Amino acid sequence: MNPINILEKFKLFNDYWTPKKVGELNGQQLLLAKLKGTFIWHTHEQEDELFIIIKGCLKIEFRDKTVSLNEGEMCIIPKGVEHKPIADEEVWVMLFEPLSIKHTGNIESELTVKIFENI
Repeated sequence: MNPINILEKFKLFNDYWTPKKVGELNGQQLLLAKLKGTFIWHTHEQEDELFIIIKGCLKIEFRDKTVSLNEGEMCIIPKGVEHKPIADEEVWVMLFEPLSIKHTGNIESELTVKIFENI
């Protein structure tokens, strides 16, 4: 039950699209990630996904629209909704997801992370 300084945790890594685990609660995990560039289209069939923007601006493309998220904003993506995150500049994001979630959902790619590193 020690404080976790999120901004200090972000200083511990520099790789993009590779979430790091900072905690677990009630079958959920808190992940931090740095994003830059374009991710892949993917779907999480069984899990909702929460993006909280800590730094920067993240665009999330859906098949029918694009949502832009700025610092301090968040977006819940319901299970089964196909999406593609895009970060034109570096973005720091906190993700809140079930422990069972697959990083790239229904797609296997070179970006897929199977085990999230604890930091």
